[in-house]
Amino acid sequence: MFDVEKFVKEAIEELKKLKGKAIIAVSGGVDSSVAAKLGSMALGKNLTAVYVDTGLMRKGESDFVKNLYGKMNLKFVFVDAKKEFLEALKGIVDPEEKRKIIGEKFIRIFERIAREEKAEYLIQGTIAPDWIESGGGLRDTIKSHHNVGGLPKDMKIKIVEPLRHLYKDEVRKVARFLGLEVAERQPFPGPGLAVRIIGEVTEERLRIVREACSIVEEEIEKAHKEKLIDLPWQYFAVLLPVKSVGVRGDVRAYGYTIAVRCVDSVDAMTANFSRLPHDLLERIATRITNEIREVNRVVYDISNKPPATIEWE
Repeated sequence: MFDVEKFVKEAIEELKKLKGKAIIAVSGGVDSSVAAKLGSMALGKNLTAVYVDTGLMRKGESDFVKNLYGKMNLKFVFVDAKKEFLEALKGIVDPEEKRKIIGEKFIRIFERIAREEKAEYLIQGTIAPDWIESGGGLRDTIKSHHNVGGLPKDMKIKIVEPLRHLYKDEVRKVARFLGLEVAERQPFPGPGLAVRIIGEVTEERLRIVREACSIVEEEIEKAHKEKLIDLPWQYFAVLLPVKSVGVRGDVRAYGYTIAVRCVDSVDAMTANFSRLPHDLLERIATRITNEIREVNRVVYDISNKPPATIEWE
């Protein structure tokens, strides 16, 4: 059985062995927040939290992260790298290539900040499913997680992963033990909305999927608050690379399709689609097609993991 108190004590002792300064990659999610808290308890002023706004974030995410880490006793560095990431992803369609480009771009930015901070180490919130799905040895590569399979071979910074052998349910237990407000926050992929756009990432497609994800989150959380549903483990929207014929009033509309994905899971290794009420799904579909003029069709993903994965890419 997982002993939270023992893990926290041992993780802090291991981090204290680091000689010199470190930076911690933070995203506002539970994994990186737990790693940041442990790092702060172990290293104090020798740790700097670095948040990179890739331009691939959810609506309001950067403001949320600034507020979150503003409450922690951590030096916080905000990096606006929207242009860098969008330029690097221009013309890229293959999901594995997307993930590796994003992973390398993150590392190059972290290396730059590390030089400025005179830091030798990069602490990451990598957890077990990340490296298991990224393959290696006898394991097949399901998808290259940006913080594992997307790492370049010529890194000039040492990676430290205090949560490497934990699963998501165990990380949440640590977060609760540490009193973190993000303990129950739903996962958000490191590559961000880039893996919720099937095909090339463009500013228009980012705007569409960002708004769709926001609508899904708002309606799901409202239904949960009204005690109509249990909160799914993860819930979001995906922009598909196909258009279909629709109608707005008496006018032909040729628009995008959005897939809504809601799943229930414990450790992210397996998941079942959430059986949501039809009237809730109808509200989500109606809002998406009314508020995002480029979308005229919404479908609901009823695939489990396996054979599907939780994210589409």
